[in-house]
Amino acid sequence: MKAFYLLLFIPSLLFAQPSVKASREWIKKDGANILTELKDLISIPNHASDLPNIQRNAEKIKKMFADRGFAMRLLQEPGAPPIVYGEYKVKGATRTLCFYAHYDGQPVDPALWKIDAFNAELFDKAMYEGGKSVPMPKAGEPINEDWRMYGRSASDDKAPIIAMMAAIDALKASKIGLTSNIKLFFDGEEESSSPHIETYMTKYGELFKDISVWLLVDGAVYQTGDPSFKFGGRGVTSMQLVAYGPNRPLHSGHYGNWAPVPGQMMAHLLASMTDKDGNVTIEGFYDSVEPISAFEKKQVMSAPNIDAQMKEELGLARTEGTGSLNERMLLPSLTIRGLSSGSVGDKAANIIPGFAIAELSMRLVKGNDPEKMMDLVEAHIKKEGWHIVRDEPDHATRMKYPRIVKVTRNENGFPAIKVNMDQPEIMGVINGVKSFTGDKAVFLPSSGGSNRVNNAIYDVLKTPAISVNMVNHDNNQHAENENVRIGNLWYGVDLMAVLMTLPNDMQKK
Repeated sequence: MKAFYLLLFIPSLLFAQPSVKASREWIKKDGANILTELKDLISIPNHASDLPNIQRNAEKIKKMFADRGFAMRLLQEPGAPPIVYGEYKVKGATRTLCFYAHYDGQPVDPALWKIDAFNAELFDKAMYEGGKSVPMPKAGEPINEDWRMYGRSASDDKAPIIAMMAAIDALKASKIGLTSNIKLFFDGEEESSSPHIETYMTKYGELFKDISVWLLVDGAVYQTGDPSFKFGGRGVTSMQLVAYGPNRPLHSGHYGNWAPVPGQMMAHLLASMTDKDGNVTIEGFYDSVEPISAFEKKQVMSAPNIDAQMKEELGLARTEGTGSLNERMLLPSLTIRGLSSGSVGDKAANIIPGFAIAELSMRLVKGNDPEKMMDLVEAHIKKEGWHIVRDEPDHATRMKYPRIVKVTRNENGFPAIKVNMDQPEIMGVINGVKSFTGDKAVFLPSSGGSNRVNNAIYDVLKTPAISVNMVNHDNNQHAENENVRIGNLWYGVDLMAVLMTLPNDMQKK
């Protein structure tokens, strides 16, 4: 797809920039080895609950950076995945950049994958475009930028970690020195909402006091292929709803049209929460949204409109609400992320199930408090005539209330975070990046995703952070057949080299 020819938008004169030239030369020379290192890292299973393999991931990454001259250590908490921490000090540097990534990944359902998720394979193009497997290249062999490497965490987040290593190798080979002190902070449980992140940042706070800016390399470039940089992240919380019918499953022939059907009851309740256009109808749901500044609104409006492209790509004849995708990201969302009652397909039975379950997710924007947003949902449920319980209802409760729903609230939700783009430390990075990307970069107030580390950085360390994205937007992260486009990996090497050699006076420009 033309949108993914990522490097074509970068003016050719910018390749004269020493760090980019070094990156390009190194990729040409060592590209096959870079892909091999990524394949080897992917080969270690990495779900946060699998502590032995998580430890193997951490030890491998620690060694790989130690071999490149970084002072490395693992920050450990009992029962938690370690933080892979490293630093490289530069004599006379007045700025310290900390690169954040995570090395854990989402669970894998082998039945859904077309390959072994931990035995990465190269394809000549995306699977959905009919891509076929190709052999790993040998040293010196040509590498097509439209190839994809498939495997769990290929893009989210092992590719950015490998890109950092390749950038360090490229700069060293060209004898180009780093201009900032560099720190590394690699999380081992981001996909499980980083429950220990604040503990780590508080306990080891002395290690982070000198950081000028955090660079979060977790996420995809803009859907047009343009580089994207985001200055915050949405918050998130969730709720589980269980609607109750009869206290045991019933024969639908004997009791249909008489016994309440939990799935249908749940469907009515959920339908009452939005209008036909997808706007949330829960009273007060949008009231706490903090408006963005005029400058931030200008950045949103100047970003390429991708709605038509994404509708075509996703097979959508319509989208929800009014306004573009970027504008909709500035509002909280309510999503049914799971829905269950009885069975389907060959396992479907002629019964009235005893209950129905709905999983609700809310993405939050600046101003939304997770607890208060869940309060609003509960108030709406009560307004619709439902009685809320926290535990399984007993017989007396079932006999008293005609509509009962058990609500389980997520205790680990967190609010949205957003930093101001015009801070001197931030402008230094922005101007340095623009010297590489020209006018094509997209700067947005917030990422659509949520990352607890944003909140920890903001609340605990009081330090600004930027999301610096490099992987292709169609990478299937969190899902089966996750992949990274090789051209995006090469762009990541370029970008990491640029960030590691930012001039010290860029904030003045």
